[in-house]
Amino acid sequence: MRLLHTSDWHLGRSFHGTSLLEEQTEALARITAIAAEAEVDAVLIAGDLYDRAIPPADAVRLFDATVRQLRETGAAVVAIAGNHDSNVRVSVYDGLLGSLGITIRGDARRCDEPVLVTPRRGGEPVAIYPLPFLEPSLDGPALLPPPEPGAMPARLGHEEVTRLALARIHADRARRGGRAVLVAHTFVAGGSPSESERELSVGNVERVSVAAFTEFAYVALGHLHGAQELDGPRLAYSGTPLPYSFSEEGQRKSVRLVDLADDGTVRVEVVPLGVGRSLRTIEGPLETLLNDPALEEARQARLRVFLTDESLPLQAMARLRPRFPHIAELRHRPPERAGEGGASRAERIGPRLSPLERSLSFFADQQGRPAEEAEVRLLREALEAAGQGEEP
Repeated sequence: MRLLHTSDWHLGRSFHGTSLLEEQTEALARITAIAAEAEVDAVLIAGDLYDRAIPPADAVRLFDATVRQLRETGAAVVAIAGNHDSNVRVSVYDGLLGSLGITIRGDARRCDEPVLVTPRRGGEPVAIYPLPFLEPSLDGPALLPPPEPGAMPARLGHEEVTRLALARIHADRARRGGRAVLVAHTFVAGGSPSESERELSVGNVERVSVAAFTEFAYVALGHLHGAQELDGPRLAYSGTPLPYSFSEEGQRKSVRLVDLADDGTVRVEVVPLGVGRSLRTIEGPLETLLNDPALEEARQARLRVFLTDESLPLQAMARLRPRFPHIAELRHRPPERAGEGGASRAERIGPRLSPLERSLSFFADQQGRPAEEAEVRLLREALEAAGQGEEP
């Protein structure tokens, strides 16, 4: 059997205020082309189909069109709700679509109802179990057996509620026999996160152990945005189709083509997508960045810029944008002076200025001119009203 593993599309997401829908459309077209060319038996989409619970209409239309096109390649489509999705909304037609070869599972109580896919190259059907993102406080009670009268409700974490769901799945597997694949959206211990993921809980209590996922021929994971393997090729995250934060700079966005042999062995090909704008970080004084010919190649990238001028130059973003039209983030990182212990310019200069002087300096930086007499008077009155009118 041949599978295509993808996840975390986050349709409708923006990058520092810029819509990514056009690039997401390109990425999903590339995924569909890979599925058709490789003649995969099933496409596994491991959660976070959308970026928020109520996605914009254009994102919904893109998802609908992509699922239809994937199904037209002859592949079954098996998708699950992630922690960004509304499990009810994304799976409202799951019962109806299942008869058409499309599964979008959001109800954890149906985790032991697999999708049976027969390989187009011949062989026994493979049971694919869709396990959507589990919220312990909500899904735990639904997966637990009825409590004894008067018993205190159990407190469950992600590990415990995941094992409850897997116990149901293993019971069904024991009845069916044969090979089984799991599609899950969770944080498996040992995985490397990115800044663009939403925390599942405080601290490390959201992590689920690798040991919980034994006995599956393949586990297609979603949630972590960087592609990575945790138990050889058998247990892996496919990562996002596009980078969604500068912490993903340099990551090679891809999908996984997974071949399951009859003897249970797994062979994986990581296929790069190669779509969307790249991310890049550049650093230096403003004038250097504006004139360095070596930076010409950065024009088409989404940029994070660190300016190292002693003082933040006036209108820095406006001056950078003509050369770097896709600049997304600007930060000031002034150089440290010897003997000053790395203190910032504000820390070095600020204590020697009165609140009014600091306010007037800020006004001049922002407006490009000194404050007029009436403006000075208004600033002084505002500071006095706030109790900051006296000289230090």
